[in-house]
Amino acid sequence: MNSQEVYSKEDQQTLHTIARQSIQTGLEQQHPLVITLADYAELLQQKRATFVTLNINQQLRGCIGTLSPYRALVDDNAYAAAFSDPRFPALSQAEFTQLDYHLSILSETEPMTFNSEADLLTQIRPGIDGLILSDNNQQGTFLPSVWGQLPTAQEFLQHLKRKAGLPMDYWSNSLQVSRYTVESF
Repeated sequence: MNSQEVYSKEDQQTLHTIARQSIQTGLEQQHPLVITLADYAELLQQKRATFVTLNINQQLRGCIGTLSPYRALVDDNAYAAAFSDPRFPALSQAEFTQLDYHLSILSETEPMTFNSEADLLTQIRPGIDGLILSDNNQQGTFLPSVWGQLPTAQEFLQHLKRKAGLPMDYWSNSLQVSRYTVESF
């Protein structure tokens, strides 16, 4: 997916509409929108890893996604971002009209090979890469949009370690890092 746009403006609008409808259905009926795959273009029926980020006044209000492409793109994460992000209470009707929606469609992940933290830092592409960091049973990811708050590779990696439940200065030969890019709209 890199920097080229794959989804048309119409596809993007369809995905945003589904996200809004899913949250509205959640507010009214306490369950996500029921999707009939056959109603959508083949491209939107493909299994993709996605994240839905919700903001109010440019502040995070919810973000939920998947790192593995196990469900159709139109079967979005908006409901979960609005009602199941453990960092926030369930979205209220009053907040609904204030929401900004950000959809991120992930490329396939690419395992990175490195022999030290310094080596890893030289390979990370600020502003481009999303990273998945794992060691033992601990894992965390940052979407490329996080580069806006953590602009250096060192800051990005340190905070990702913390998100994974590891100390910011943690290093281990068993540490694994994969990268991905996103198409965002």
